[in-house]
Amino acid sequence: MANAGSGSLATILFLFVFPAALHKGAAQEPVVSQNLVTDNVSVVEGEMAIISCRVKNNDDSVIQLLNPNRQTIYFRDMRPLKDARFQLVNFSDNELRVSLSNVSLSDEGRYVCQLYTDPPQEAYADITVLIPPGDPIIEARDEVLSEGNETEMTCTAMSSKPAAAIRWMKGDKELPGKPKVELTYDKMYTVSSRLTFTVSKEDDGVPVVCIVDHPAVKGFQAQKYLEVQYKPEVKIVVEFPQGLTREGENLELTCQTKGKPQPQLVNWLKVDDEVPSHAVITGSDLYIENLNKSYNGTYRCVAANAVGESYDDYILYVYDAPTTTPIPTTATTTTTIITTTISYPEANQDSRAGEGAPRTVDHAVIGGVVAVVVFAMLCLLIVLGRYFARHKGTYFTHEAKGADDAADADTAIINAEGGHTNSDEKKEYYI
Repeated sequence: MANAGSGSLATILFLFVFPAALHKGAAQEPVVSQNLVTDNVSVVEGEMAIISCRVKNNDDSVIQLLNPNRQTIYFRDMRPLKDARFQLVNFSDNELRVSLSNVSLSDEGRYVCQLYTDPPQEAYADITVLIPPGDPIIEARDEVLSEGNETEMTCTAMSSKPAAAIRWMKGDKELPGKPKVELTYDKMYTVSSRLTFTVSKEDDGVPVVCIVDHPAVKGFQAQKYLEVQYKPEVKIVVEFPQGLTREGENLELTCQTKGKPQPQLVNWLKVDDEVPSHAVITGSDLYIENLNKSYNGTYRCVAANAVGESYDDYILYVYDAPTTTPIPTTATTTTTIITTTISYPEANQDSRAGEGAPRTVDHAVIGGVVAVVVFAMLCLLIVLGRYFARHKGTYFTHEAKGADDAADADTAIINAEGGHTNSDEKKEYYI
């Protein structure tokens, strides 16, 4: 038992004394060699770090791992340092791999991989401990915003290492902020960013997101939805009529409004004049019966809320009432000519625009047709009159037959063929 105890004591003395004696006797500083390599490590606080010392070409030299205070953590596969967080992962002639669990900020520093050669060779592994920031906090200067006003927001990420970076997003658009970095007494960083922008009504309900970028965390963010009040939007809709507004017809207008808060006051007026006395206004509706041209003008709907007021205009132009053209007729004793009235469809035009006028029947064409018909009838009457004038009735008798050679009238009567005694044989001819 005494020999065993003496052997263990000799091993411990060798681990702590021999390196110092070797360095002092050799009087040579370690050199950085490409034959011995290691890697830097970044690890989040509380997680595990892996340190690997690798030898490319080993000639049976001893490998050991030292902490930032140059205390031996592992000599070959033995751990003289009483810190159970260090555990051997792998040991061979070409590698010494050690794990460090539950890493804290005090473990940060430069670790040394050392190979006992002449002169000794060293490689350095820097362990960086990452500490994520706390939950980001957004503070807004104004809870309720008004359209066109400027507002300010601040996002803060506290107690991180290294310092975090903050970005701003409004909807799908990135906005620039003004960052500020503070180093605290415990070597932690507190970062804040101030965002200033002007709001519009389109921003109502849009999220403003504060995004924190840090190597220890991903997708770290906080957001706040904007509440924006804006003045009303006003639109006049024509309910009746659908086409032109004509004399004698009715007009019905509706005023549609939208705002935040919703407008409670809606008013109708006529620009530069009074609304007709018999017009009926019911809430957002305007109703006018029996239109005439004296009602022409601009009618305005005005809506207001706590932010402001807006209006929309409707231009009324009253057209003439549609006219009916009589059907002209021409009649004689022998002929009747009926002329059909020609009508044209009217264009469906908006009274708001006041464009054009209703199309009417071409009276000149109808008058020309009637004149031609009358002239033709007159010509027909003249031709018939002359025809009847030339064919009057003629009577031929035999009473005076033989009287042409008589010396006087008495003789002619006596010589007349047939005399009075033959009066029953008298004949008449009519052509």
